[in-house]
Amino acid sequence: MSLKNWAMFWYMGAVWGATFLWLKIAIRETEPITLNAIRLFVAMIALFIIVKLSKARVPFRERWRSFLFLGIFNIALPFVLITWSEHFISTGMASILNSTVPFFTIILVPFFVPDETWSLQKIFGLVVGFVGVVVLVANKTNGTSSGFQWGSIMVLIAALSYAVAAVFARRVTAGLHPAAQAFGQSVFANLALWSLAFILEGPFTLPRLPLTWGAILWLGIMATAVGTFFYYSLLNQIGATRTSLTTYIFPLVGVLLGVIFLDEQMSWRLLTGGLLIIAGVAIVNSKKTGLVKPEKVQQW
Repeated sequence: MSLKNWAMFWYMGAVWGATFLWLKIAIRETEPITLNAIRLFVAMIALFIIVKLSKARVPFRERWRSFLFLGIFNIALPFVLITWSEHFISTGMASILNSTVPFFTIILVPFFVPDETWSLQKIFGLVVGFVGVVVLVANKTNGTSSGFQWGSIMVLIAALSYAVAAVFARRVTAGLHPAAQAFGQSVFANLALWSLAFILEGPFTLPRLPLTWGAILWLGIMATAVGTFFYYSLLNQIGATRTSLTTYIFPLVGVLLGVIFLDEQMSWRLLTGGLLIIAGVAIVNSKKTGLVKPEKVQQW
């Protein structure tokens, strides 16, 4: 990958890795669907500004079905499932289960994207990275809630949803400007979540605590708006499997935040797990797994 792509990759890993903490903070005051609806409204405004600055064309008339699909499976469904799951499971467990996205992706992608194929090197890199994730958070995944199993299932469904959306976007919307892809899906995700919020959680009130609003602004602008813009930039350039490896960074970020801000102790798990994650990412992204852009993009 280029230096620019690596910068976007690590930005996504760091910022999205911190979302589990911010979600845990925000759901103390706000219901899951309402929280994500507000978050997405903030993100949509930020993405509208990005679209204007980049002068990207958003082809709603021609691609509304694609944007609708991505809005549901890449945003609305996984956002709500992961947020809901944090009522029942720890952030460590949520992050490790979310790290299964690359496995779902590598299973699906060869059937739909001809230029991304299985290879022993990719599979080996994925396994090395995932072992690093397990080592890193193995002592942080205890769940005592009676809903622990349901919380785990929610995150796994969210991970599968992310993988399906990544393969779909790589197959169907590759070639569109990343700002157009991100903004188009955010419009339909907003329509879906605001409708559900009014039906299932209404009448609702806006958050009052400054910390909750800080979490929402972080989630909306830094994570969702800028993050999805970078996500589609990477997806179009390096493919679905390698882009999905950003999920391996999430637990590493979570543990590092604990060391920096919560006075948690540096341990062998952090060093060993971190090195294995970085090694796995490096293996999958080595030159031998380089991708060729598809010659033809299917429109839908």
